[in-house]
Amino acid sequence: MDWPSAVVMPKYRTPWVKARVFEPFFTGVYAIHGDFVPFSIEIAADTDLGYPLYMVNITGQFDRPGIYGDSQSGWYTDNETRFIHFQLAVLAWIRAMESPPAVVHCHDYHAGLIPFLLKHVPAYESMKEIPTVFTIHNGEYHGRFPWPVASILPDFFVIKRGLLEWDGYVNPLASGIKCAWRVTTVSEQYLAELAEDSNGLESLFRKEAAKSAGILNGIDDVVWDPKTDPLVHFHLDDDIDTFKKYNKEALRERFLFDARLPVVTFIGRLVREKGADLLPDLIDRMLRSSADICFLVLGTGEQTVHQGLATLKDVYNGRFDVALEYNERLAHQLYAGSDFLLMPSRVEPCGLNQMYAMRYGTVPIVRSVGGLQDTVIDMLESPSEGRGFRFDTFTLEEAQHAIWRAYEYYQHPERFRALRSRIMDLDFSWNQAASNYTDIYKQFENQLSL
Repeated sequence: MDWPSAVVMPKYRTPWVKARVFEPFFTGVYAIHGDFVPFSIEIAADTDLGYPLYMVNITGQFDRPGIYGDSQSGWYTDNETRFIHFQLAVLAWIRAMESPPAVVHCHDYHAGLIPFLLKHVPAYESMKEIPTVFTIHNGEYHGRFPWPVASILPDFFVIKRGLLEWDGYVNPLASGIKCAWRVTTVSEQYLAELAEDSNGLESLFRKEAAKSAGILNGIDDVVWDPKTDPLVHFHLDDDIDTFKKYNKEALRERFLFDARLPVVTFIGRLVREKGADLLPDLIDRMLRSSADICFLVLGTGEQTVHQGLATLKDVYNGRFDVALEYNERLAHQLYAGSDFLLMPSRVEPCGLNQMYAMRYGTVPIVRSVGGLQDTVIDMLESPSEGRGFRFDTFTLEEAQHAIWRAYEYYQHPERFRALRSRIMDLDFSWNQAASNYTDIYKQFENQLSL
């Protein structure tokens, strides 16, 4: 069976959205407290995504400078209700369709109420047999809100109230887990971790384990292609050493470091979740040791981390440098020019950076958590199939030991060259994930035909 897909999301006012043309596709209304709220569905007209991208435009909800907040207003205080508006608009659109979707696939708490609403709202009776999949990208955020806020929901069967609730609050993440036909997370290891630590939902994840699966995310292997990437200085031909050498040299246009030494890079948000608070002390320890090594950092986040990294730059001028910014072009160049990528994450549901890095021949040094554990086989675990270096416990000592192991491996050029070649041949495209999701959708087809 052919499974054409489409994506629908709020029409945020992000730079990517503002740079594109959207055409009107559908207009409708939904009811809140007896009032009718108008909305429109717009379709992206000038993208080459390969699938239709629809955006929900609701005046006063998503036409703001930020997604969850902005520099002027801070964190938006009505985020819970904004995403209820989004879900009600989507359901009103689906109800108006001549041919409703075969599957509704919801992501994170922002769409977590849809599986409940489809099943247990009398006004949506015609849609109750539409199968739902609920994918959790980050279980840290539940989107919970007090019961009085739920008064804006359409009338539902009161006897089903418990399917909305967790610990005295309406909890969209918990409701999605309870009500969806199938639940997925973005890696197998992350699913296992949520059953042990998910901000209070551990027992629910264990209870719903039979309908749950971990499916690793993929990357766009057209955008992330070292042979054609327009954001890097030098493209890959058949010579990996030359590709890495010249792209490392190109990094000196932005960073001050010794290109003759191995380079360890961190790319991402400088926040606790990513283990960034470990970086200043960890880098300081390594640069005070006997290792001839350099570190580069690209990202923004917590001011205490910014300050610690700025101090390191003054102390280790020429062996450490940092760009406190978001810069997509520079990120691509770092993947192409670095020797190692460091990801000391506390939480990493899937992780994409390690996949980007391996695609460009940059060896990952990661903590054994979430998708990092699923994608990075440690060299000690399998010298012939290893992909990088892992450490288990979130400590300076274990992280430093992993970097030391990577540094020592670098001292053997033939072995390191073979490792680079092996990880660049790995397939992290969406092909396998898409196949796994298609298998789930086909199960619904079989269930509905019984």
